[in-house]
Amino acid sequence: MPRITFIEHNGTARTVEGETGSTVMETAIRNAVPGIEAECGGACACATCHIYVGHEWLPTVGQPAPMEEDMLDFAFDVRPNSRLSCQIKITAAMDGLTVTTPARQA
Repeated sequence: MPRITFIEHNGTARTVEGETGSTVMETAIRNAVPGIEAECGGACACATCHIYVGHEWLPTVGQPAPMEEDMLDFAFDVRPNSRLSCQIKITAAMDGLTVTTPARQA
């Protein structure tokens, strides 16, 4: 199972195992990761699962789709490496993925 490290905005890190085919958001919720609210349950209808993807992982994770880009407009402190964790499907190539949660969700 791919391991994902979630880093809270204060620097606290937690590494968890994710299932291939599930999303980064589902993994965060399943493991009670602080900072991921996921109010819409993964429907890409809010921005409460906003994360920052480690820059070295951007090519592996890929670019956001237009619908996700639209929802990121509602996120707090959007950066070039911002993504909605509900839109990132975990693959075996993501073993070691590092993401950071923002100081607050939208």
